[in-house]
Amino acid sequence: MSGATELPRNPGEPLDLDVVRAIRVNRSAVERRAATIPTRRTVKKEWQAAWLLRAITLMDLTTLSGDDTASNVRRLCAKARNPVREDLVEALGAGSLGVTVGAVCVYHQWVETAVEALAGSGIPVAAVSTGFPAGLSPFEQRLAEIPASVAAGAKEIDIVITRGHVLTGDWQALYDEVKAFRAACGDAHLKAILATGELATLTNVARASWVAMQAGADFIKTSTGKEGVNATLPVSVTMVRQIREYEARTGFKVGYKPAGGIRTAKQALDYLLLMKEELGDRWLRPDLFRFGASSLLTDIERQLEHFVTGRYAAAHRHPMP
Repeated sequence: MSGATELPRNPGEPLDLDVVRAIRVNRSAVERRAATIPTRRTVKKEWQAAWLLRAITLMDLTTLSGDDTASNVRRLCAKARNPVREDLVEALGAGSLGVTVGAVCVYHQWVETAVEALAGSGIPVAAVSTGFPAGLSPFEQRLAEIPASVAAGAKEIDIVITRGHVLTGDWQALYDEVKAFRAACGDAHLKAILATGELATLTNVARASWVAMQAGADFIKTSTGKEGVNATLPVSVTMVRQIREYEARTGFKVGYKPAGGIRTAKQALDYLLLMKEELGDRWLRPDLFRFGASSLLTDIERQLEHFVTGRYAAAHRHPMP
């Protein structure tokens, strides 16, 4: 993953069940904190444009549809290379910045296609893996998917956990699972998808976050985007505070990826504000923060065009592949 300085990877640590079982989340307090974020006066004018350009660099531009084809994956990769219309980039004075997205995320079948389309761009390919999205196929089969995607050129692997381990409190099984997935990744970075909408409580979300980090996850991620409830601000407050506690305990920084349901520029700014306030500016770089995004880019482009021209463009002027 790219960043201003290369961070040491989180090596994980032995599972500490006393720490995990001691974690409690006050849902009311978390919800009150989350509710304050969208009500803040947001950044305006050129500051907003700068923040929105930053948001683009933090996107995992994603296509995970059953009707994906090589041609639409290539179009997505072309968009990843040039996510904002050239005339808008020039008008914003950002032509020299080389703005690209953080990564392109696809199924294993399309990893080689995406790697080829992104050659020379520096944009990594992320592959969803381990029986995505349900994670219920046989363990050995799920495990084998990881080195196959790495061999095809994926630099990041988005794995899904077995939700049942969380719901039954089998933290050892969850730790062993994520640790095995991390080992299978080799040099590729592992993003652990917790499917938080299916974990029942914020305490479960916090405990699962901690176990995944102890098992060596480079990122923890909210959702597959396929659940009924995906990324939310209360879940994000819960997860990023576990990241903060983990760094305080171990000295290692772990990344965060909210995914699913983040569709507007205003929502993106809310998440950037959350990261800045809870974790600091270092988590506003693509090696420590990503949006799981498909439709978000369209709205950000529309907001940037409004900044440049004073008018909102029709969505078809900023088409996604």
